[in-house]
Amino acid sequence: MEHNEDPKFKVMDNQEENKRISVLGCGWYGLELAKKLIEKDYTVSGSSTSTDKLTLLKQFNINPFLVNFEKELETYDPDFFSCDVLLICIPPKRSTGEQDSFSGKIKRIAATADQYGVQQVIFISSTSVYGDHNGEVTEETATSPDTESGKAIANAESLLTNYKGFTTTVIRFGGLIGPGRDPGRFFAGKTEIPNGQAPVNLIHLTDCIGITLSILENKAFGYIYNACAPSHPSRQDFYTRASIASGLAKPDFVDELLGWKRITSINTDRLLNYHFVHNFYSTE
Repeated sequence: MEHNEDPKFKVMDNQEENKRISVLGCGWYGLELAKKLIEKDYTVSGSSTSTDKLTLLKQFNINPFLVNFEKELETYDPDFFSCDVLLICIPPKRSTGEQDSFSGKIKRIAATADQYGVQQVIFISSTSVYGDHNGEVTEETATSPDTESGKAIANAESLLTNYKGFTTTVIRFGGLIGPGRDPGRFFAGKTEIPNGQAPVNLIHLTDCIGITLSILENKAFGYIYNACAPSHPSRQDFYTRASIASGLAKPDFVDELLGWKRITSINTDRLLNYHFVHNFYSTE
């Protein structure tokens, strides 16, 4: 879904300020993003469903909020939604129950954001919304998920982008790697791994944060962004190299090509002129 024809989705004037950011979900990506925003003099509120994590957020000068939109556990402070931009960084858990309830959670978040006057929402999505249908996909490709989590995320995208009270920006991340997610460990020592010739679609945490910051700094709201490194080595090549680089046992892949996709982006280049820090023909 592209919004290019509607004037309200144009890149916003650089004089406009969007310096109050609320990060809903300070996990692996959300926390590191919040820390980087603080470094860049944004006022940042961060949420967690765990009271234990609030102390950690405060240590990084992130305004801590206990926020939960589970149906029976809903709790939030309206001050959390006193922001220029709300980032929603809460992917559905892989459990079936979470996937079934994810749409309801997103509906409650959207209604609350609208109630308190949030103007810009950035939803962290996934390239799983495309499914593996043996071809190249861009932001102009229709979604066609083939997993339950992909279907839940695609539905959440639709709910948010069709909401009238605010403008929604969607960032579809590829496979996430970086600190704590060493790709060398994913398949190390395993044998007869299928689909060895399928291209990988990956993004490093540094580039996840870099693309998000670029959207904020350019006020390039209202678009869909595929966020995936431009190189796509085969699974066999990439993960073998990664295991060796990490000093681990090499994996053994079946030399075959089954279901696959190759993620490319029109908008990260055209609207952001973003240059990736990490490309993946090597395991730098």
